[in-house]
Amino acid sequence: MTSFRTLDDLGDIAGQRALVRVDLNVPMADGAVTDDTRLRAHVPTITELSDAGAKVLLLAHFGRPKGEYRPEFSLQPVVPALSDVLGRDVTFMERPSGAAIADLPNGAIVMIENTRFAAGEEKNDPQMAKMIASFGDFYVNDAFSVSHRAHMSTEGLTHFLPAYAGRAMQAELTALEAALGNPEHPVAAVVGGAKVSTKLDVLEHLVTKVDHLIIGGGMANTFLAARGVDVGKSLCEHDLTDTAVAILEAADAADCTVHLPYDVVVAKEFAANPPTRTVNVHEVAADEMILDIGPAAVEALADVLKTCKTLVWNGPLGAFETPPFDTATVALAQTAAALTREGSLVSVAGGGDTVAALNHAGVADDFTFVSTAGGAFLEWMEGKELPGVAALSA
Repeated sequence: MTSFRTLDDLGDIAGQRALVRVDLNVPMADGAVTDDTRLRAHVPTITELSDAGAKVLLLAHFGRPKGEYRPEFSLQPVVPALSDVLGRDVTFMERPSGAAIADLPNGAIVMIENTRFAAGEEKNDPQMAKMIASFGDFYVNDAFSVSHRAHMSTEGLTHFLPAYAGRAMQAELTALEAALGNPEHPVAAVVGGAKVSTKLDVLEHLVTKVDHLIIGGGMANTFLAARGVDVGKSLCEHDLTDTAVAILEAADAADCTVHLPYDVVVAKEFAANPPTRTVNVHEVAADEMILDIGPAAVEALADVLKTCKTLVWNGPLGAFETPPFDTATVALAQTAAALTREGSLVSVAGGGDTVAALNHAGVADDFTFVSTAGGAFLEWMEGKELPGVAALSA
């Protein structure tokens, strides 16, 4: 991975203006923030800059206002929650003003209104970037989760200001480098989820990078079908079986072992706690659907993880939101967590469903790193260059 500048590369910044891209796209209900996870992620960067005497100007989007002012997408209601997690005052500024910024005391923290209220944000308009850059002395990107987009506030500003990675961005990039950039082998990847079609690029990239590819969720059914298994009425993309065969062949050529379940948990209906049975994959009845992988497969996968040094995890192994089809995901996640705690495994996970699954298993804090980024994490797993990250290269 290309080296990038961090806050450690800043000199004396007292009185300087820091334009800081953060991710404040938080869930709200009745005008209040309901989950402050993303806000807390930015506390180290914001407080470090503020304590060093910089005037901290926060840039963020909220929702999809499509380049026009829409009051329901204002960032103003986020100000009290951010102030709470920081333990210091945050000022709201509807539009940046050179005079108003000049009057700010050193260490002040200002939240500027939703960048997406301007059409130039998503268009990465250079004129807008130049204008916004005029309000700052340097730029900090602390929002990996939006860095797969070449927007004004993620990429455009770097053409006009010296750019640095914030502490959250630095932690993310360091973890990702350890997971796939320059990992310690053997490397295992768990890829789950409903459909192969949403993870094609991920799978095609991973078979060239990892030693063990563990496929779960509904997408495993497509691979089983590609191997001639009758998966009954399971979720399965039968039109992609040729693609699945091609991925299996690419894995063979790259000496990557693909692990598919050989015992599964089936039911005749997808509902909470229906009658189930655990069967060999060749014994799924025509009126049954596969909703989780079985205990023998989980035990075998746990043995695989015990031989590995690095794990990348994206997606659940079964329909984990609906018990008892969370069993396999919880069991394997707990194995990975135990191996991480004892120091034999570097474990990096990401993606919305993945974070929820690891929280459900009670092990998110035990993994080496859990990324809350969705699209950016997936594009990184696909091997794509992320514009907002590339722009930080030293």
